[in-house]
Amino acid sequence: MVTNHNHKDPQNSNHHNKHSVLIVGNYCHDVLLQNGVVLAETLGGASSFISNVINALSISCHLVAKVGRDFKYETGHDPVVVPTSRTTVFHAYFGSISDHDGHQDRVLKRVRACEPITPSDLPGDARFDYGMAVGVGGEILPATLEKMVEICDTVFVDIQSIIRVFDGVDGTVNLVPLKDSGFYHLLPRIGFLKASSEEALFMEVEEVRKKCCVVVTHGKEGCELYLRDGEMMKISPFSANQVDPTGAGDSFLGGFMAGLVQGLAVPDAALLGNLFGSITVCQIGLPTFDSKVIQRVKDEVQRRQMLCVNCCERRDDDDLKFAKPAGHEQFHASLCAAKQISTCGIQDCRKDLPSSPTLSGEQGFLSQYNGQPKLLHSPVYEEPIQTGHSKP
Repeated sequence: MVTNHNHKDPQNSNHHNKHSVLIVGNYCHDVLLQNGVVLAETLGGASSFISNVINALSISCHLVAKVGRDFKYETGHDPVVVPTSRTTVFHAYFGSISDHDGHQDRVLKRVRACEPITPSDLPGDARFDYGMAVGVGGEILPATLEKMVEICDTVFVDIQSIIRVFDGVDGTVNLVPLKDSGFYHLLPRIGFLKASSEEALFMEVEEVRKKCCVVVTHGKEGCELYLRDGEMMKISPFSANQVDPTGAGDSFLGGFMAGLVQGLAVPDAALLGNLFGSITVCQIGLPTFDSKVIQRVKDEVQRRQMLCVNCCERRDDDDLKFAKPAGHEQFHASLCAAKQISTCGIQDCRKDLPSSPTLSGEQGFLSQYNGQPKLLHSPVYEEPIQTGHSKP
């Protein structure tokens, strides 16, 4: 038996919104450790970062996430509570020495896994313009993704949802080639596949781009769009004083999706994704967005959307626009200006440590951390336990 409490989120019942979004991926508990000491326990899961951006931009969405009765956090979208299971837990073990690039040695382990999300957990009487498969702990099944492509017009997949594997003894997270993931046959039916530069090494980008659009994020270098027609497009970054890169890729995906929902061309939407990724790395943990910045961004997006409607011909209202439209650089400049009015420094952030650590390639944040450990009243930390799962 499962329990789903969506009374706090009236938007979850609005399945007929023209620009409805379905987000699928479990919330989790993240435990961060260094030299055997627990530094923090925080809300994790890509869905938490993505919905944070979506909510900030006032876009309605339906979120499907499973947790156990031990779940400790208040969220904008209530998860499905599985009484017979416990919430997914990740342990991130950090070393004490950084290499010459500032990256800290780290091992990520999934020490507990909640139930996977099955096709029957998805809304059976609704259609969505956009779907997002954004699992972190192997909770997205091939059958679940297949159901998503049936009920969503365009589906975005974060590659970590489908190529992560977990050691059967201690849950250490590793990656497998995309062709060996069990999801490869579904690629022609999805719209976009997002990967970090490290994750992109586990697929043949030139082959995959023939099946779906590929988005590769490069942190401070921005991102690249690999379109089905063979064109590769670089999208400019936004400057940022990086404190913690955790969740930046998730926030990017939330911003990217939000741009498309609001009618932006794909390159412009990717700019919006880069913006939210850059804001996220300036804070520790799930970011707090400055209300003045958000309002300015909303205004700029609306202005940009109106310009594109007036200047660009479209074959059909449902077609995504992949060409870089005129004024793209000016839109980048306007978003840069919007970001500059932020008054939210690192001292204003409401979290002390990050959530949802990714597998590799992130600059260490622990050298920046001088506060007290952020612990739950009922800690979830325990020694790694056998997961019993070997495939995502």
